[in-house]
Amino acid sequence: MLQLIETICFEHGAFQRIPLHQERMNRSRNHFFNSPDIISLRELLDIPELLKNLKVKCRITYSDCIENIEYETYTPKATGKLKCVYDDHINYAYKLKNRKAIELLLARRGEADDILIVKEGCVTDASYANVLFLKENRWYTPEHPLLQGTRRAHYLQNGMISAIQIKPADLWQFEEVRLINAMLSIEDAVSIPINRIIL
Repeated sequence: MLQLIETICFEHGAFQRIPLHQERMNRSRNHFFNSPDIISLRELLDIPELLKNLKVKCRITYSDCIENIEYETYTPKATGKLKCVYDDHINYAYKLKNRKAIELLLARRGEADDILIVKEGCVTDASYANVLFLKENRWYTPEHPLLQGTRRAHYLQNGMISAIQIKPADLWQFEEVRLINAMLSIEDAVSIPINRIIL
């Protein structure tokens, strides 16, 4: 059976951005399984006592029902160089457990640590994160990412970033890129100079 994943950050004593995760999980279950009922994440999640003072990655595996919940301390990946890879057919609009299509693209990264996926001429996402680009003290994100990340959505709702079309030829206009996801904020993400992107 098809399985999906929801990754939720626990830090500062609380699970972060629960309404956005809840909305995405509801939408995914309804799309794939025609499940209109709502599973309450607030009632479902219970951080182990030993982890309550740490930054924790909560990983929920689900289909039409919850299949597994895991908690683990979070260690960010080291990323210093990105490579643009091109695929006009990739589709990852839902957070599927099966990431084979993305893993095949990641295998083409060569000496880079991660990839920037370019679809139909526009930059979308990295392999595991949405991307932000800095220009003149303002952060920009690709208008059409592969996956609508919850932290990206939070930043957009709060006016902290702007969504624009970004093509590989436009990258030189920016100063740096940062990778963000449920676990990585702008502040926590590593700053990668634009000249560390392989076109």
